[in-house]
Amino acid sequence: MNLLQAVRLAFGAIMSNKLRSFLTMLGVIIGVFAVVALVSIGQGATSQVTAEIQGMGSNLIVLAIRGRGGLDSLTLDEAVALAKRPGVSAVAPVVDGYATVKFATESNYTSIVGTTSAYSFVRNHFVDQGRFLADVDVQNRLKVAVLGAEVAENLFGGLDPVGHEIRINGSAFTVIGVLEEKGFSLGGPSDDFVIIPASTAERLLRRQGIRTVYLQAESAATVDLVVSGLESLMQLYFRDENAFSVFNQAEILDILDEVTGVLTLMLGGIAGISLLVGGIGIMNIMLVSVTERTREIGINKALGAKKRDILLQFLIESVVISGVGGFIGMVLGYGTVRLFSGLFGLTIAFSPQVVLTAFTFSVFVGIFFGLYPANKAAKLNPIDALRSE
Repeated sequence: MNLLQAVRLAFGAIMSNKLRSFLTMLGVIIGVFAVVALVSIGQGATSQVTAEIQGMGSNLIVLAIRGRGGLDSLTLDEAVALAKRPGVSAVAPVVDGYATVKFATESNYTSIVGTTSAYSFVRNHFVDQGRFLADVDVQNRLKVAVLGAEVAENLFGGLDPVGHEIRINGSAFTVIGVLEEKGFSLGGPSDDFVIIPASTAERLLRRQGIRTVYLQAESAATVDLVVSGLESLMQLYFRDENAFSVFNQAEILDILDEVTGVLTLMLGGIAGISLLVGGIGIMNIMLVSVTERTREIGINKALGAKKRDILLQFLIESVVISGVGGFIGMVLGYGTVRLFSGLFGLTIAFSPQVVLTAFTFSVFVGIFFGLYPANKAAKLNPIDALRSE
């Protein structure tokens, strides 16, 4: 018996018991569907978060200061002076808090970010209208503000905010710019915030000193140099390694990769269990099939079929059931993920490698769980098989 004949006989046996064959396939269909859908959604979420982290700024380093005793921050001048360190291309110190922002009858309780002109390119926040902060705004403690896109929409609607006066905690500020819309961004506010000069923010928010500093390294190659130099400097300044922390995008992405890798593996493992359950169903049905077709096996052996022919016939039947189920599960998984992506705006990463792995595993399940029933059929004594009713 050649392979083509075995496949033809397998399809004939499957079609003769359509409902039973479909129910047997169902476990494999659900398993492959779950693997494709869950892993695709998991990888899509990972890629979305990765893009958001990368959107925080290029070669970004963050210095967060907790302080030690009465020394709990840097001065604005000390923070700005970090730009002179080797490997640093720009520094954006931040004084942040919350305040009520009003225009006419509209008000918005939002995040206030006090910073310098470098913040725009360090954090990839660029203006859509007007201009960003200038050094002179910080030096002279001017009451000027750059609005996030969401704040501008909430306060002004379709009106151009540039040049208008708003009030932040009762103090009058002139709007000089509106930022481009970015959407949610990890590690900071999204479009719902207002940027003002750091020197002005210290007075407005009554928060003296800088506790967060964003630094941009000259290149990816100098990030480690900047981090080590910054850690040494802060250790000398605070004399306590617990008084501060320094981290960069690469570290965040590494942690993200580890976490999402484990989660994706767990999702794939959970879905893989469904495939194993489907495999047990295939073994069960194949054993029933061997029992039902005992006389047929005896006749085939009497007509000259060898042990390997019977083995191949039942093994191919098992593989066809699992393979067809795997294909249906693949198609359903792809279609469902695409549908949900379109309806709910989910980010997905449909990987051909994941699909191929899921399908291959489904075929392997058919081989593994079909081997015992096929071997049992092949070992039947032809005389005893012919006597079977």
